[in-house]
Amino acid sequence: MDWRTMLAHITGGLDDGLRLRNEYLLAENRVLRAHIDGKPRLTDPERKTLAGIGKELGRKALAEVATLVTPETILGWHRKLIAQKFDGSKKRGTPGRPSTPKEIEDLVLRFARENRSWGYRRIVGALANVGHTVSQR
Repeated sequence: MDWRTMLAHITGGLDDGLRLRNEYLLAENRVLRAHIDGKPRLTDPERKTLAGIGKELGRKALAEVATLVTPETILGWHRKLIAQKFDGSKKRGTPGRPSTPKEIEDLVLRFARENRSWGYRRIVGALANVGHTVSQR
């Protein structure tokens, strides 16, 4: 490896580190300017921005440049955001039996009001005659 290639590798690594630090400082300054009137209350998108850049920078570099919050807080945000991203809640359904449609519920209440002597079994049978299948409970 000649000296030119080696120099390109070294300066490329330095440029990436400096670029990330500058990107973080720009994002942090934008946040601070938006909250100049008092103690900054960060929104979730602002936390995501700072956490994403902060994770790439690393704890040591964050200790040098972060002035808004501590590096541990920024990395904690990142861990929380990653956990939210992969928690699987979008694929998870609600537990238990699906709820009864509103139209059937209204029909059950109508049968019960109009026929006070009917019990739940009779109401279930009447619903079956109309074409709706429901549990006896």
